[in-house]
Amino acid sequence: MSTNLSRVFVARLLGLDVFDPLGDRLGRLRDVVVLSRGTRGAPHVVGIVVEVPGKKRVFVPMTRITSIDQTQIICTGLVNLRRFEQRGAETLVVAEMFDRRVTLRDGSGDATIEDIAMDQLRSRDWFVSKLFVRRGHSLSPLSRLRRNETLIIDWADALQGPRTEPQAATQFVATHEDLKPADFAEALQEMSDKRRFEVASELQDERLADVLQELPEDDQVEILSALDVQRAADVLEEMDPDDAADLLGELPSAQAEQLLQLMEPEGADDVRRLLEYDEDTAGGLMTPVPVILPPEATVAEALAHVRREELSPALASSIFICRPPLETPTGRFLGVVHIQQLLRFPPFEPLGNLVDKNLEPLSDQAHISEVARTLATYNLNSLPVVNDAGRLVGAVTVDDVLDHLLPDDWRAHDGEAPIRRLGGRIG
Repeated sequence: MSTNLSRVFVARLLGLDVFDPLGDRLGRLRDVVVLSRGTRGAPHVVGIVVEVPGKKRVFVPMTRITSIDQTQIICTGLVNLRRFEQRGAETLVVAEMFDRRVTLRDGSGDATIEDIAMDQLRSRDWFVSKLFVRRGHSLSPLSRLRRNETLIIDWADALQGPRTEPQAATQFVATHEDLKPADFAEALQEMSDKRRFEVASELQDERLADVLQELPEDDQVEILSALDVQRAADVLEEMDPDDAADLLGELPSAQAEQLLQLMEPEGADDVRRLLEYDEDTAGGLMTPVPVILPPEATVAEALAHVRREELSPALASSIFICRPPLETPTGRFLGVVHIQQLLRFPPFEPLGNLVDKNLEPLSDQAHISEVARTLATYNLNSLPVVNDAGRLVGAVTVDDVLDHLLPDDWRAHDGEAPIRRLGGRIG
């Protein structure tokens, strides 16, 4: 066999920038694609998955990689910006091989893959060469003493279990903790159903809720239905009420009711109210938990409320002024204070003095076309929604309207993505 030229460990490459020969940044490495050769030897490394601007993941063949080390990756610049789609015999190292259980050929027991080394040979081809593993359950009393020991072994020194075998996702979750929910959701969509469920099960409830909200409805339903029913209810509680209502609306009525019964009453009540509306109305689009304050509250109090990290930018742009009670449905709706107004007045100024009384609230029965026209006409990020009694029942944000107007599969649609240089997918 040809002599090794270089070796890199995949975990150390994750997140590295990928550049073209002129030094322009193409994107960031998110995974490595290998092709199994069965009994003929270690897997062949065929390419990398790069997250390019726009958060789309594309495939770059190893034949296009001119330099790779622990600090940067350089390619020829010939990148096809078609969205990456995994082919039948291909395996994603981070998504599918990390956390896989193997049996050590020396008879000392099982181990779990935590990292993989790949070598470039003089032929310029890349192959998987080494496994960095953590020893797990052992077959002998001596090796039990070495449980949790880490070691580097040759690829040939481990027996791979079947791909259908249950697999943890600890490493994958740890190496992707920096991803925003939308980007994590895209990574999930590239996986097999089995692996997607395993990764989802590893996430904390709040993180899983955030990720679910970024997935297409079919994927949301599949993942939620695969969870234990109590955990599914816990995850729904962590979701925004409008997103939880949309998801429950896709489930059979008996299953949806069971989950609502297991949720905390306050959260379940918000979701039930949303489920009563037609999906094409302001009530069906709104969130029932915008920022609501009384007219006596001050600018300082309002700024403290909109600083909350869990608020979306659209919801943080407006404070809705109401008479008590301040939970929806509120007392009489008085008007809106925009965040720009808060920045123009002293901290002790009462919000009642700043109310924009010219902005008419929407009826909860208003059609989505009216919602969209009003947002566009007044260049707003959100609108108040009231019931027949003039009580605030929620707020519609521009992102909710866009999500509703776009095609159901918009997250998987490439659109008119610019291509730096057109190149085919060459192994």
